[in-house]
Amino acid sequence: MPMHDDEVRATPGMVRRLVDTQCPDWADLPVTPLPDDVEGTDNVLFRLGAELVVRMPKVEWAADQAVSDARWLPRLAPELPAAVPVPAHVGEPSDDYPWHWSVVPWVNGTTPPRLGSDDVPLARDLAAFTVALRAIESDGGPTKPPGSRGTPLRHVDRHVREALDNLRGHDDGIDLAAAERAWEVVLATPEWDGEPAWFHGDLQPGNLVVEEGRLVGVIDWGAVGVGDPAPDLAPALWTFTGEARAAYRDAVALDDATWVRACGWALAPSLTGIGYYRHTFPRMAEHGRRMVRAAVGELLGTDTS
Repeated sequence: MPMHDDEVRATPGMVRRLVDTQCPDWADLPVTPLPDDVEGTDNVLFRLGAELVVRMPKVEWAADQAVSDARWLPRLAPELPAAVPVPAHVGEPSDDYPWHWSVVPWVNGTTPPRLGSDDVPLARDLAAFTVALRAIESDGGPTKPPGSRGTPLRHVDRHVREALDNLRGHDDGIDLAAAERAWEVVLATPEWDGEPAWFHGDLQPGNLVVEEGRLVGVIDWGAVGVGDPAPDLAPALWTFTGEARAAYRDAVALDDATWVRACGWALAPSLTGIGYYRHTFPRMAEHGRRMVRAAVGELLGTDTS
């Protein structure tokens, strides 16, 4: 079942034709689909030989990622303490595929647990990565349109209210009245008034690569931008539990208002994602339920886990 109504799903044969036509030096490398359990929401992935990955956007909102990666990742990668997949090639659309696509280096390793890791050393590794990214000069970096991560959360208020209404009548194990009160706390919090800072924007477990327990790579930079750094504090909730959550928050070292906005960036997309992915990507919907409970607990000072 497709995750998205308007999904365009690349096939191995399509990738083979695109590579052979546009990257003839790689024509002898085998094309192998990656397992479904490593697939995310935006791209279909294929191994190209042993050292490369072809990333094929499957929904229009991801159509600009290949070009964005090629523009910004060469600037960021040298400053960061883990591997970043700078594109080796950006492919052109074709008659049977509508968008730009990319070939990037394969980063060896695995991903941490999808529903929460209590790995304190990993939390500190990711915090060091986040701090290093935030320290890079942001002049000329990509600002995001209203409603995107890194912009004021008031721009997603309508979507959150609609999501709360749509969740009524479903048994998701969520106190929707408490979620609404938590959202009001987020809206009442001061917006970011500092200098725009670089953020990855989507430091979910599936976008982290670890080897022997240490962070070795950060992938999927489709949300990268400059603005409010709160989205890169949100992995305290998205990615970590227990002592690791506290270690990440402490090491990223941002103020309390930014922490509230970070909780908002855990709460808002989780509320909207539960219904969107309920049937097409159940793992993502379950992650959303857990994030709502965790964010509400943080924002209201209650244990809702």
